Amino acid sequence: MPPGGGTPDQDAEQCETSSTLYPVGVISRLACIQLRVTSSPDDNLANAERLVRQAAGLGAEIAVLPERWEVFGSSAELREGAQPVDGERLLAVQGWARELGIAIVAGSVAEIVSHDDRLRNTSVAFDRDGRRAGVYRKIHQFDVDIEGQRVRESDTDAPGTEGVIAQLAGLEVGLSICYDLRFPELYRAYAIAGATVVTVPAAFLERTGRDHWEVLLRARAIENQCFVLAANQHGTLPAGFTAYGRSLIVDPWGTVLAQAADGERVIVADCDHAELARIRAHLPALAHRRPAAYVVAPR
Repeated sequence: MPPGGGTPDQDAEQCETSSTLYPVGVISRLACIQLRVTSSPDDNLANAERLVRQAAGLGAEIAVLPERWEVFGSSAELREGAQPVDGERLLAVQGWARELGIAIVAGSVAEIVSHDDRLRNTSVAFDRDGRRAGVYRKIHQFDVDIEGQRVRESDTDAPGTEGVIAQLAGLEVGLSICYDLRFPELYRAYAIAGATVVTVPAAFLERTGRDHWEVLLRARAIENQCFVLAANQHGTLPAGFTAYGRSLIVDPWGTVLAQAADGERVIVADCDHAELARIRAHLPALAHRRPAAYVVAPR
């Protein structure tokens, strides 16, 4: 168990000294949606709606969809299925948020942008009133060769250039996407900027997922003392990829609060922000940072 023992008021007072604000005493029910995308955007939209409604029925205040939940496949298939952020599919998600009173991080979608032939891999967050609260474009592109399988995200997409924090259900939520998970600088920047929750919609592959998925997610939670919501795809996807699944909700101590089994699932966890405050107060690693000492001269 994490250290503790102080009263909530004492813990809150200690936390304020680090110039970090969080909703002490608030418990938020948060959800991750695990699904398997098909080659039909219409079917994917209907499936996502069904699972978002299930999350709302379980009392979730924020629900996170996976990466590429609406269209997946080859470069040609992504281009054919791509829409702008005000396209009909994201307008539908916006409508679900407003109707159900639930904040939704719409995983990531293939976004058309007017000034570039290349797409963006984009996560759009809607607050529970349907307001568009944040648009994040994936910064780190998945260009890898793993066991003979070559993936070049940069063939289709251009990278984003900045992190985004969205205010959702009264929380400061840092947005990221899949491969970003391997770049801890982004998550540290979110924590320093005041985020207490980060979202990781993903289509994390089975081969790397077996060894790295849970380890990386728990590390990001521990080192930044925040909740991590990681919604992954599962199973065989279009274009011959296999996603690992095992969607996770992790607390700031690195404890896995919920994990999805195989198949389409909605997982929920009650996230205690008073516990987050206690952890940051009694183990104030974020306040102990010494950025000026982290410059290493080349040899």
